[in-house]
Order: sequence, then C-alpha cells, then structure tokens
Amino acid sequence: QVQLVESGGGLVQAGESLRLSCAASRSIFGRNRMAWYRQAPGKQRELVAEFTSGGSTNYADSVKGRFTISRGYAANTVYLQMGSLKPEDTAVYYCNLDPPGVGVGGGYWGQGTQVTVSS
Repeated sequence: QVQLVESGGGLVQAGESLRLSCAASRSIFGRNRMAWYRQAPGKQRELVAEFTSGGSTNYADSVKGRFTISRGYAANTVYLQMGSLKPEDTAVYYCNLDPPGVGVGGGYWGQGTQVTVSS
C-alpha cells in the first residue's frame, strides 16, 4: 500500500504561479508511473502531466510550456510547478502512482488539492 498526500493548492489570480506537492509513503523512484490529474466541476478527470515508467514526461496540450512535473530531492516527492495560471486551470488536482504492471490510473491516488484561479 502507498499513501499519497497532495498539498500546495489554493486561490490565486490569473497569471500567478503555484507549486503542488505529492508526498508518498514510500520511495517513488524506479519504474513507477507518476502523474498529476485534475477534475473541474462537471468535467471528467484529465491527465495534466506524467512521468512514464521509463522516466520521460508528457503534458496535456493545455498546460505545455506553463506546467512542469518534477521529482524532489527526497525519493518520495513529486511536484507540479504551475505558471501563468488561467481560470480554466481551476480544478481539484490529484496525484497518481501506478506501480509496474498496473494499468494507467489503476494504482494509487491521493485525496486531491483544490486550485482556484480567479480572473
């Protein structure tokens, strides 16, 4: 079992930045897939950014050039640096860890952190 805890959400104005953190209860290095998703009211959960099991990164087109996923110095933390925030980035942001052999999104999830961007 792995527990994931997100933090860093809040209320900001358009154009500002936030950094979200995801702390796992064990090391997340290795061939785990790590990802950030978000879900806005009335919409489906969507992938924002990910580290694939091979270590490469992917981003949703809507956040490319504005958001960066990174691993912390500690072996159990992943960050999502969000810049040039827009009102349409408002959502609950979730951290996801998929161990090797588990399908995309089938692993562990955090409880989510709210990000609200005002215009």
